[in-house]
Amino acid sequence: MNVLCSLSQKKSKYSATRRLLLKSKLLKKAASMLVTESEAKKLEKERVVNECSPPLKMSGLSVQELQELCKELHRKVDVVDEARYDMEIKVAKNDIEIQTLKLKITELKGVKRPSLKRVKKTTDDMLSVSDTSKLMKADFKAKLKTVKKDEEKREEVTDWRKNVEAMSGMEGRKKLFNAAQ
Repeated sequence: MNVLCSLSQKKSKYSATRRLLLKSKLLKKAASMLVTESEAKKLEKERVVNECSPPLKMSGLSVQELQELCKELHRKVDVVDEARYDMEIKVAKNDIEIQTLKLKITELKGVKRPSLKRVKKTTDDMLSVSDTSKLMKADFKAKLKTVKKDEEKREEVTDWRKNVEAMSGMEGRKKLFNAAQ
């Protein structure tokens, strides 16, 4: 019994203040490591940029030499743009291929729909079932009330032209006024 109690009330090796101190030291160390990592990335980026394109020396160049330098830089920019465009196209094609492969994977996993059961549509079909309990449930039309339609309330459809002529002028308004009273 004592063994169970000692396991459930297991004391930690460190006190709360000690754990807090260790946690704060770990966070400070992680922050300093992030700063040094970002500085290393920055230096690496500068090194690569300087390697790919050395700094330009434009002092003391004539107009003709400056034009040649601009043309050369323009050609380099075109080459880089073509490479970037090619990479974008490759990435787009790969994304489309990834999507199609994902669809194929879901198809291969077999997201199968269950086979549907045939449903009988009419009450006669439902009544043809031999089971009596189903027969009692299917006889729902027998308990419905029948409603007689009032044929007297129907208005006769007349020719609308005659109705317009009859209602035009003061006689028509007089008939409407008298009908309302």
